[in-house]
Amino acid sequence: MSLLVLEDIALRFAARAIVDGLSLRVAEHDRVGLIGPNGSGKTTLLRIMAGEQSVDRGRIERRRGLRIGYLPQDLAIAGGISLRDFVLSSVPGRAGLDAEHEAAEAELADAAARSAGEDEMLELAERLAEVTELASHFERFFSEHEALRILAGLGFRPDEVGRDIGELSGGWKMRAVLAGLLFQQPDLLLLDEPTNHLDMPSVAWFSDFLRRYRRAFFLISHDREFLDEQIARVVSFEPEGVRQYSGTYSQYAVQRAEEARVLDNTAANLEREREHMQRFVDRFRYKASKARAVQSRVKALEKMADVQLHVRRKTMRFTFPPCQRAASEVLRLDGAGAAYGDHVVFAGVDLTVRRGEKIAIIGPNGAGKTTLLKVMAGELAPGRGRVTIGSGATVGYYAQHHAEALHRDSTVEQEVATANPDALPARVRAILGAFLFSGDDVDKKVAVLSGGERARVALARLLIRPGNLLLMDGPTNHLDHGPSEQLAESMTSYDGTMVFVSHNRGLVRQLATRVWNVAGGLVETYAGTLDEYMDSCRRRLEEAVDRDEGGAREAAGDARVGSNGGAAAKADGAAASLDGARKSRADERVRKRREAEERRRRSAVLGPITSRIEALEARIAELETAQSRRGAELSDPAVYADERRRRQLLSEYQTGAAKLEELTARWETAHEELAALEAELAAEAPQE
Repeated sequence: MSLLVLEDIALRFAARAIVDGLSLRVAEHDRVGLIGPNGSGKTTLLRIMAGEQSVDRGRIERRRGLRIGYLPQDLAIAGGISLRDFVLSSVPGRAGLDAEHEAAEAELADAAARSAGEDEMLELAERLAEVTELASHFERFFSEHEALRILAGLGFRPDEVGRDIGELSGGWKMRAVLAGLLFQQPDLLLLDEPTNHLDMPSVAWFSDFLRRYRRAFFLISHDREFLDEQIARVVSFEPEGVRQYSGTYSQYAVQRAEEARVLDNTAANLEREREHMQRFVDRFRYKASKARAVQSRVKALEKMADVQLHVRRKTMRFTFPPCQRAASEVLRLDGAGAAYGDHVVFAGVDLTVRRGEKIAIIGPNGAGKTTLLKVMAGELAPGRGRVTIGSGATVGYYAQHHAEALHRDSTVEQEVATANPDALPARVRAILGAFLFSGDDVDKKVAVLSGGERARVALARLLIRPGNLLLMDGPTNHLDHGPSEQLAESMTSYDGTMVFVSHNRGLVRQLATRVWNVAGGLVETYAGTLDEYMDSCRRRLEEAVDRDEGGAREAAGDARVGSNGGAAAKADGAAASLDGARKSRADERVRKRREAEERRRRSAVLGPITSRIEALEARIAELETAQSRRGAELSDPAVYADERRRRQLLSEYQTGAAKLEELTARWETAHEELAALEAELAAEAPQE
């Protein structure tokens, strides 16, 4: 049964249609990526699904009792509550669940009294069962340990969980809200750029968490690699309307390119056929013996429809000019340090940047990555030590705050031209065109630009005079997929030296020849790959959580061993040696026979239920394949021109969804039976 249904919805802002005639179904366990250019309507669609935005037309149906968790890009949080309590209180308490249980029972009784339909009764029964399970296992589902584990995964230190949430910065507040949503385990998660404020270790942890998440979610993200890891369906805002595709983002890109290729080929074939017919008509128009053939082709030409080609979006295209050659040692830091007041960010740093290197600076948020780049760029004087720029090196610096520091009253063209007064107007226009500013766009005031547009202007200012040492802080942060990928591709052609800060794993993998890890006041040149670095972060995180949880137990154990540990260890060793000596071959044969008998017994008891589960899984896989095919057909705008075909597909899709839900329920029941049988066998098994 669907969690959420949007049917023929439409919404306009002034003269612009955000969506028009959109139909969308969200099933349990759906993993959907929502993509499209900045400003296309992705966030608005999430707000519609969350119930925060009304529509002009259409029907929105939510499953009874549906719990939705929505993470917007902008939020306001008041203080007065600790971080730990904020997360724990994000779910209803036990009393709230009891009240919800009573309400679900009353709704089911009312439905039975008025002889409600089978679908409604099934939905209410499932909701009651879910609330019953949540109430009976409240501590297991919503334990403080789980809350602390999520907070640690998102980068909060153990000593921070008692802080007032009002003291946190905007980015850390966003992490706190995300932690609360993950802790709630809502039926449907709506995530709008959840990785924007996460560093690489946190993104890696969050990625692992979502891969294990068994409920539905919609995800907006500019991180292509993150999308590929998480989603199994794409809802895309395209020039021809909202389209749906099965598969990951990369699979969507392949499907989209294949669609365009097929349409281009079809259009070319039709054009050739049209030209051939037109030549025949022109040649024999006045020949009486060919009059019937000419008329036949004229009618055929009139009936021949045009192929609607995909509208190509403008993409950034930029190539770096060749750089002047600098010295082999482009930049060096000797004993460099930086501090803000009494807070030392890093100290005693010795680093060397060599010609042609592309170095990625990574590490946790707040560790000092941006500060290090500012010191290298000369925007921040080192508190100690020295920064030396090599002979012939000219620095180009891009920082995230540069986009906000543009002159609001300047036009786009003026802002870029002032960055390089020697550049000819044609060169300025060419750079602006490469960054998707053309025609009247170049005369727009900076004040009216979106965040993504301002980021493109700041990049254009840098790249019109890039120098041979580029220092870049988050160059792709405010760019959507197309411009971000094109910029990354352009950066690979840069023949100068580059040091950049980025949380975009794909960009780091594509560009970096070396990695600097900034953490704990130190800057380490990382010898391993990015993936090895992230694996080490994941291991350290798990060890820290286990260490915090088990500290008390370890302390108690240490105290016991400290009092009489030597004697106990000797006694344990002697007992182990004696037990080992008494182990005979006869005992071993008895053990092996017992294990063989146990295996046969388990096979006899568990074999039938295991076979039933495998058969259900095969049938479910078959149905899911059929549903994917139907979903792909329903996402084709051409289908909606054939009302009969559309109705047939919708009917088959709904029937298939219902059957899939029934089979999934049977599969879950079978698994519960299997677990019960395994528990019985374990209880009956002879104890060693």
